[in-house]
Amino acid sequence: MPILDCIIALFVYVDDQMKDVACHSQEILNPSELVTIGLLYALKGVGQSAFYRWLFHNYRHLFPRLPDRTRLFRRLAARQDWTDRFLAEDGLRDIADSYAVYDSADFRTGVAAFIAKTKPNFEGR
Repeated sequence: MPILDCIIALFVYVDDQMKDVACHSQEILNPSELVTIGLLYALKGVGQSAFYRWLFHNYRHLFPRLPDRTRLFRRLAARQDWTDRFLAEDGLRDIADSYAVYDSADFRTGVAAFIAKTKPNFEGR
């Protein structure tokens, strides 16, 4: 399943579950969008800057009113209880199983092996 389909399925699932949560009139993102972004951040497992770059450059069309990075993460921290509600449920496991997980240790090992092959040996200085 492509990542775009996973994000859409996650949003639909969250939106169906959060019908009882009212949206504030001055809020830029609705609660379903905010929780979807929070769950993606938890699933992605990278830092704030890297996650925001990934979301902004690849999936901005899904979140057209995406605020800047600091404002987004302040809102995520303020509404963390909404996201925690979904992380504790069993239903999220079905979506998370189809999400591509990359083992960073394998990636780093491959990069280290590539650098070791191309880096000149300066031991005889």
